[in-house]
Amino acid sequence: MAESPAFLSAQDEGSFAYLTVKDRLPQILTKAIDTLHRHRSEFFEKHGQEGMEAEKKAISLLSKLRNEVQTDKPIIRLADKWVDTDIWNQYLEHEQSLLDESDGEPHWFFSPWLFVECYMYRRIHEAVIQSPPIHDFDVFKESKDENFFESQESIDALCMHLEQLKPARDLHKDQLKDELFKLLQISLWGNKCDLSLSGGKSSSQKTDVMNSLEGLKPFILINDTESLWALLSKYKKTAKPPVVRVDIVLDNSGFELITDLVLSDFLLSSELATEIHFHGKSIPWFVSDVTVRDFNWILEHVRSSSQKSMATCGADWENHVKMGRWIYHDHIFWTLPHPYCEMPQVAPDLYAELQKAHLILFKGDLNYRKLMSDRKWEFTIPFHQALCGFHPAPLCSIRTLKCELQVGLQPGEAERLMASDPHWLTTGKYGIFQFDGPL
Repeated sequence: MAESPAFLSAQDEGSFAYLTVKDRLPQILTKAIDTLHRHRSEFFEKHGQEGMEAEKKAISLLSKLRNEVQTDKPIIRLADKWVDTDIWNQYLEHEQSLLDESDGEPHWFFSPWLFVECYMYRRIHEAVIQSPPIHDFDVFKESKDENFFESQESIDALCMHLEQLKPARDLHKDQLKDELFKLLQISLWGNKCDLSLSGGKSSSQKTDVMNSLEGLKPFILINDTESLWALLSKYKKTAKPPVVRVDIVLDNSGFELITDLVLSDFLLSSELATEIHFHGKSIPWFVSDVTVRDFNWILEHVRSSSQKSMATCGADWENHVKMGRWIYHDHIFWTLPHPYCEMPQVAPDLYAELQKAHLILFKGDLNYRKLMSDRKWEFTIPFHQALCGFHPAPLCSIRTLKCELQVGLQPGEAERLMASDPHWLTTGKYGIFQFDGPL
């Protein structure tokens, strides 16, 4: 078998990875420092002088980290006592073992981009947990909550649409398929609301995305939604197995999470699925990624909305959780730097859990990078091949493109895109539904 290509890395000057390490990561750290500083009085009110000292310590650790990134210092071992610390330090040792003696230690600009970007967010977590009593403070919470509040009109329009479809099991087959495809597309374009791409600046959804779907269709480069329909409708038709489980590996909180919840509700009410399992992050991650706090916070705020459709949806969603139809999971593997092909060795329990699914939807760019091992694959290489053996169940990547990585394109397609739009890979303008699995 041919050797796998090199990892994406910031050593490729001018690449998106390079610009991320050079500009975006320091911006995100600066915003995190500013957030801590602005909450100073709140820390004092809650914890007195101890809270003030903790804020100073966390800012000092993050400032040191920012300096390390900006001056391309060696990547150092984690010093905290979190559940994953040993795994991270072993991974760092592994990275070091791959270097020639002349290279010394792993550095920010010369190590795999996936590793250093994940490592930065893990170091942010380290700075906070080493600063009690503010050790559970989420430096990204404000940005995530703001994204939700700024997207209220779009959220209400989505909830109204969802309520009009019920009971979805009564829809005619063609109408059911059409509505599924609409809600899948909404979930795709919801992925544009990525705060790590914008350096933490607002990226809320202020327009009714329902009205934009037809105009956005030409920007879907790979559309395997027919495969998703074939898979789910097969289970619905046979009524076997009695449990049809769809897992969603979540990406961003705020508006994107709402689009995922709307899709999930529709899957249940249409009886295309009987239970949905959500997978989120166990710590704050990539600015806007979903944690259990974000998941519960969104449900509560939708339920308590003054808008009737939102409040109805929120009550239904909380009931899904209560009745065990919606199950939220988190696992430390999602915030490790490993590509997903290493999951069976690193997190066999998680791999076994995913094997119970009839379909897994992987949302967003970071999931795609980990599915593809963040390597410089040729644009035309098959998706199945680039998964490097990762196949717990039939799976589909749903993402808007925000890094220089895409596989499964037709010959000449990437070149045509590059000629018309040199930044087609990184702006989130284009999207994919990329499926792998037997039908």
